[in-house]
Amino acid sequence: MAEIVIRNLRKEFGSFTAVKGSTFTVGDGEFFMLLGPSGCGKTTTLRMIAGLELPTSGEILIGGEDVSQRPASKRDIAMVFQMFALYPHMNVRKNISYPLVSQGMPRDRVATKVTEVARTLDIAHLLDKGVGGLSGGDRQRVALARAIVREPKAFMLDEPLGALDAEFREHMAEELRSLHNRMGATTVYVTHDQLEAMQMGDKIVIMNHGVVEQFGVPQDLYDWPATMFVAEFLGSPPMNFLRFDGIVGRGMAAVTLGEAVIDVPQQREDAHGALALGVRPEHVHLDDAAPTRGRVIAAEYLGTSQIVTLATPHGEVKARIPSARAVRSGDTTGLSFDARTLSLFDVATGRALSSAANQTVLAHG
Repeated sequence: MAEIVIRNLRKEFGSFTAVKGSTFTVGDGEFFMLLGPSGCGKTTTLRMIAGLELPTSGEILIGGEDVSQRPASKRDIAMVFQMFALYPHMNVRKNISYPLVSQGMPRDRVATKVTEVARTLDIAHLLDKGVGGLSGGDRQRVALARAIVREPKAFMLDEPLGALDAEFREHMAEELRSLHNRMGATTVYVTHDQLEAMQMGDKIVIMNHGVVEQFGVPQDLYDWPATMFVAEFLGSPPMNFLRFDGIVGRGMAAVTLGEAVIDVPQQREDAHGALALGVRPEHVHLDDAAPTRGRVIAAEYLGTSQIVTLATPHGEVKARIPSARAVRSGDTTGLSFDARTLSLFDVATGRALSSAANQTVLAHG
């Protein structure tokens, strides 16, 4: 397996720029997620790493070797796609063995490796069956087996669970992560599903309009988003923004929101004008004594918890609170926050101003 280093990667299609100067590192043996909405550049980035697209500029290093202009056949990369891409005229055994047969590997060695990988993925009983009659999950296992049997330097997975139903997707996500833990393989995985990324990834790159907004470990991205886009993209419900006009100076550790003075993490930058105080729903506390006020406009019961939506002078706020707490539409209550959980953003740039968020960005590039 191998480390993958991406430096200032750029891809242009005529006048359209799909990827704009991406820089990040996939550690040896990491399960690395490329996450973002449709059209953000994540699949183009994966295809450039795999060699299916050549970059307009920038570098791609795999295991210390510059492969930026090498074709896919020279990169020792295995890919798994959303639509499986199996050979319909071959049975499972022949589909898995095809890459090894193409390399001229001796027949007995091919048979041994196919049996080993089939056992690992629990499809040994399917080896002599045609792929046409298999379930979506079994076909995905066959596609994974065909990739794994090559023992490549890295695996590229492009929305591999996208064609499965929701319940089976969750099951296969657990299996993929378990398989990765056993193999320790360097894996780059493209998805638009933030829950999938948070559940499976060691590190996550979040992309938007061809730009890397932030990358790091899942908890850092969730707790300390570097931009308002990241704050909104991660989490369900996403981070709340309480908007206000104000002035923030370097080193300040409090802001004035209406009649309330709210403690925040120490600021690293000066900013003025339109600002937004960011807080996750689970960190919003209903506190009758707090000066920041909100009126309940909806409550969504979720079993052990409920999502309460409140109207405030600074925008709607959602709070995740225990379902045992009684709330009624029209109730007015105070809202309090723990300073350690807050982020402050400059609305004009979308960038986080809080020191903890900025340190996360610096720590991960």
